[in-house]
Amino acid sequence: MLNRWFFFLALAAALFAPASYAQLSIEITGGGANRLPIAIVPFAGEGAIPPGISAIVRADLDRSGLFRTIESPPASPALTEASSVNFPEWRSRLADALVLGSIAVLPDGRYEARFRVFDVVKQTTLGGVAYTLNRNQVRATAHRISDYIYEKLTGEKGVFSTRIAYVLKRGPRYELQIADADGAGAETALASLEPIISPTWSPDGRRLAYVSFEQKKPVVYVHSLQSGQRQVAANFKGSNSAPAWAPDGSRLAVALSREGGSQIFTVNADGSGVRRLMSSSSIDTEPVYSPDGQFLYFTSDRGGSPQIYRMPAGGGEPQRVTFEGTYNVSPRISPDGKNLAYITRNSGRFQVALQDLNARQVQVLTDSDKDESPSFSPNGRMILLATVIGGRGVLSAVSADGRVKQRLTVTGGDVREPAWGPFIRE
Repeated sequence: MLNRWFFFLALAAALFAPASYAQLSIEITGGGANRLPIAIVPFAGEGAIPPGISAIVRADLDRSGLFRTIESPPASPALTEASSVNFPEWRSRLADALVLGSIAVLPDGRYEARFRVFDVVKQTTLGGVAYTLNRNQVRATAHRISDYIYEKLTGEKGVFSTRIAYVLKRGPRYELQIADADGAGAETALASLEPIISPTWSPDGRRLAYVSFEQKKPVVYVHSLQSGQRQVAANFKGSNSAPAWAPDGSRLAVALSREGGSQIFTVNADGSGVRRLMSSSSIDTEPVYSPDGQFLYFTSDRGGSPQIYRMPAGGGEPQRVTFEGTYNVSPRISPDGKNLAYITRNSGRFQVALQDLNARQVQVLTDSDKDESPSFSPNGRMILLATVIGGRGVLSAVSADGRVKQRLTVTGGDVREPAWGPFIRE
């Protein structure tokens, strides 16, 4: 952990224990205050396509920490999105919002999920949608419904339909896993007997850049999730590490040691157009672009201890960003560009901190002591991270205000190197 920012992350990977399952499970360890009470009635006819859509929606909203779902036993006759709503009755059940829906079989054998969202307090309809799906799209459709409800009730885009990437150690194998944001549906994008580290999503969510040691040295690859094809983006003398996508998806910032030390370069996604951004005698690594593409944040020891700096994306004079503490690494910028998440050493504990880039106020968000690899959700509401609990590597998530905490575990195994994918572009 102490050497993580020097980009030798394979040392941390060697600490993994064997895993027997790839499926993540989520435990909510903290909840936000003033959660909105919402009743989600089981969708009429949803038994035809298990698991029930309404149960997945309830789990999604509960996991967000912003909602408190109210048990709503099936009614007779079943309530649907077309039913007349008795708002006073739902208020008596302490519900502020209500979701009703139904599943119907279409002539072609597919299904139609229809639902409506109601504001019980104002006794109004907030909207509704109909989605067409097949049996293999139940979870995906449920996540889309959760996103719709979330946005109608909060004004923010939901992230339930997004995906996460992480590295799993299964026996002697390292696996780059892709899963839904709730940990379900995990699939292996790459398996290797050598470490895989630093996965990062392209802005369109169709590619992953990562570092693989399969050539007995760190090499940066770009991997298409649609075709499964990949190409080398950086394989120069020495170490090639810490890839980060530019907001337009055309190039990567990387840390290379091909000219001595560790320095920041940019390279096109196809491996062409290598350009060094600056020269220094310090160790510069872990670059990440600001959302507007104007700046690169990175970790450097140029001041005597690892701290986070910022420079123009095209190169230029760096400016120090972090000043509290003697060890601050792994910068990540929130999607709105207003906050910086990073790993800080706090009384010997490595924890996720959040700094307001304008006010420079810093808040430590986690209470664990071996955190690494913070990654913002695309709406900026949550931060995914890796940590160690009980001697095992697990993924955790914490809200940007520190109130909501979750733990994602693999039974009998360890996971590391998380990266939260972007919004799905339809």
